Amino acid sequence: MKLLRLGLPKGSLQESTIELFKMAGFNVRVSKRSYFPSIDDAEIEPVLLRAQEMSRYVEEGVLDCGITGEDWILENNSHVLRLEELVYAKRTLSPVRWVVAVKADSKFKKLKDLEGKRIATELVNFTKRFFKQKKINLEVEFSWGATEVKVKSNLVDAIVELTETGESLRANGLREIDCVCVSTTKFIANKDSNKNEWKKKKMQNILLLLKGALEAKGKVGLKLNVRKNNLNRILKLLPALKNPTISALTLDEWYALEIVIDEREVRNLLPKLKQAKAEGIIEYPLNKLIY
Repeated sequence: MKLLRLGLPKGSLQESTIELFKMAGFNVRVSKRSYFPSIDDAEIEPVLLRAQEMSRYVEEGVLDCGITGEDWILENNSHVLRLEELVYAKRTLSPVRWVVAVKADSKFKKLKDLEGKRIATELVNFTKRFFKQKKINLEVEFSWGATEVKVKSNLVDAIVELTETGESLRANGLREIDCVCVSTTKFIANKDSNKNEWKKKKMQNILLLLKGALEAKGKVGLKLNVRKNNLNRILKLLPALKNPTISALTLDEWYALEIVIDEREVRNLLPKLKQAKAEGIIEYPLNKLIY
């Protein structure tokens, strides 16, 4: 039987990735004692791996494809195909930044001030390349975790750490002085696997469903009925992604409208639609949105 070996990230991306697959129509079950989840698709063999290792195993062909962050692709200097960016701004699959941070009261103001100093980070290889490109000589050491503590305890002069909003850095008395890289979640593939016609098609189908689920997140559909003489007034109220679908009803001079909008807009829009004489308004959830 044909089989696609898919790497799913274990750790911070695990929950949001499995949720995304569920939204896309795949039921993934993870046992606490196993690194081999079950999935309701006999043609997919999922494996749980740390995101830090994913690109290496995909590049080597141990896995056909996988989901990981751009940061770990850069860290491993992996030559994999980045088939798709999986981003939803209000979920865990949102862009994150690796930044250079120092103590809030530190004398270090810019990167050049770190010449000859010591930095701790989990992103060692890429950080070394980053500072080499900047022609700044310093020592970069690997950190197993609790990186913020090391700079606060004067074990190192600065850190390169992951952040989304910067709040955790500020809460730990740290100050950002520069950004090393911005990372988004990627669906990656082995180059040889992508040359296999069946595997390529299977990956494309998975991506179609994942992207459709991401596009639908945070959006809803609206259906409403409107009399012809109120149509233009209501159309001006609709913040549709595209032109709304308009269908004639069996009742003379009446139309049915259907649109897709951001869920947060509904509470402000519904009273306005009612005031504009819209009737039979129905709001419904979306599972997938494919353009």
